Amino acid sequence: MGCEINKNRFCILEIASQLKNTYIRLQSFFYMNEALFQDKVAVITGAGIGIGFEIARQLATKGACVVLNDVDESVANQAVAKIQEEGGRCIAAVGDSSDLDFIQSMIDQAVINFGKLDFAIANAGSTTFGGFLDYPLERFQRLVAVNLQGTFFLAQKAANQMIKQGSGGRILVMSSAAGYQYHPELTAYGMSKAAIKFLARSLGVDLAPQGITVNAIAPGATITERTVQTEGDYANDWSRITPTGRAATTEDIANAALFLLSPAASQITGQTILIDGGWTAVSPPP
Repeated sequence: MGCEINKNRFCILEIASQLKNTYIRLQSFFYMNEALFQDKVAVITGAGIGIGFEIARQLATKGACVVLNDVDESVANQAVAKIQEEGGRCIAAVGDSSDLDFIQSMIDQAVINFGKLDFAIANAGSTTFGGFLDYPLERFQRLVAVNLQGTFFLAQKAANQMIKQGSGGRILVMSSAAGYQYHPELTAYGMSKAAIKFLARSLGVDLAPQGITVNAIAPGATITERTVQTEGDYANDWSRITPTGRAATTEDIANAALFLLSPAASQITGQTILIDGGWTAVSPPP
């Protein structure tokens, strides 16, 4: 009996040691390797501010060439300038990320300027609140255009370019915790984000033979310029009801994105990663 207990203790200590070593290697992989994405080429939509900007910034500062999209020219140019000031290679692509011709032009811009396309990140999204019974058609159509049409066809056109190149790639789409759990006034938005989760699962299978991984990120409450400006005492409200005791930052979301884009995630596809501090496990509304 005593030998069995000692054996189990040894196994637990061995597993703990392995986990610690893995954590240290991952820390080193991400935070000490500043050239992690050297010469990779990425297109990212809706990246003028917030989560998209932080993903673009981190990619560029770790060696990637980034085509940064925003519908607002001034916002896009300011974002590009900030990244270039940090030494990143980044150009602006100003336009509507739900327009199919413009989506193709972004892919072409990446290839013309940087020679190829490795990553496509469909980050652009529309968050519109409204009750189901009186939700207007115009708002619904715009939400579907940006969240679904833009995401679907960026993935499609990026995948075709990657297949043409013959070297695989990564596609990352943006779901939401609202696609998992009910949130007041977000029925239409949550529906669109649940659809994106399914898109990632389906494309993960469809594109695996071409060496392309497809995954989704589902942020929970995240402190961005928009949430701070439009949703009251956002940080404190969500800190109070989130198990980890705080809302996420854009850095939290970007860290997960970079992991899924990295060589360390080559065996992960068709998955959705929730980044919500445990909120969907309990789900109280703010």
